[in-house]
Amino acid sequence: MSSSDSATRSLPVLSLRAAEIASAAAQKKAQEIGIDFNIAIVDATLNLLHFVRQPTAKLTSINISIDKAFTAAGHKQPTSAYKNPNFLPGGPAYGIHNSNGGRFMLIGGGVPIVIEGQVVGAVGVSTGTPKQDEEVAMAGVKAVEEWVKKRQGPKL
Repeated sequence: MSSSDSATRSLPVLSLRAAEIASAAAQKKAQEIGIDFNIAIVDATLNLLHFVRQPTAKLTSINISIDKAFTAAGHKQPTSAYKNPNFLPGGPAYGIHNSNGGRFMLIGGGVPIVIEGQVVGAVGVSTGTPKQDEEVAMAGVKAVEEWVKKRQGPKL
């Protein structure tokens, strides 16, 4: 039976353990940078799986970090990809940031977690510059990728 003949389909999602690994690596990178961040991890269903607000991270960045993860997982690409003229005033996709109840983020710091070609979740980070946020998020993503490689198969 093909997948189009079925009423359901399987969707691999990130586990809590994998989210904790991503968070620990992101927190370590934040310490190296010397800034406290808000770090959010969502699964493939775009639901929050893990969140850490480091002590001096900006309170106003809590939802931004969650929404960066939401955007990266939902659109299956880093939020930094939206830093181009298509999304600026006059561009064909201008205004997309107002979609999904205003949750769509155009600021770097959201990075999808891809296992065997499937987006299983994402890390979203906020408080620093977009470049710093993305560095911290990438540290989390890479840690999960390395953890999966060490295991026998992508059992998340």
